[in-house]
Amino acid sequence: MSAPTLQKCLALVFFILGGWALVAPAMVLELTVNEAYRSGSFAEVFAIGCFGAQACISGLFAWFSTFTKRTFAAYGIGLLPFFAFNYYFYAVEPVLTEVGLLDLVGNIVMLALCWLGYRRAPRAVRVHSQ
Repeated sequence: MSAPTLQKCLALVFFILGGWALVAPAMVLELTVNEAYRSGSFAEVFAIGCFGAQACISGLFAWFSTFTKRTFAAYGIGLLPFFAFNYYFYAVEPVLTEVGLLDLVGNIVMLALCWLGYRRAPRAVRVHSQ
C-alpha cells in the first residue's frame, strides 16, 4: 500500500469511531462506559458528541494533508499516551467496558498504519529561502 493510501486508512479510523460518537453519542456512552461511571446527564452525552466531532476533524486533517515520514512519526508518537489511557481506564479505574476497548483497537490499527506509512513515505523536502 502506498503512503497516501495508508494515510487515508488512518483517516477512516477517525471517521468511523468519531462518526459513531458524533451521530449516536448516547449509544456510545451506554456501550463503552460502565454504568457506575455514567450520570445520565445531557452534558455527558454532549461531551461524547464533541469528542466525536473532534475525531472527525482529525480525520479531515489526515485525509487532506500530505504526509511525510515526519508526519507519520509524529502521529505514531502522539498515539502512545492513548495506550496508557486505555490501560488505566480499563484495568486500573474500570471506566471502559470491553466495547470501550474499540478505542484501543483503533489506536493499534493507527499505530500500525503510521509504522507502515513511515516506511513508505517520502522525506520532507526542505526549501531554503535566500
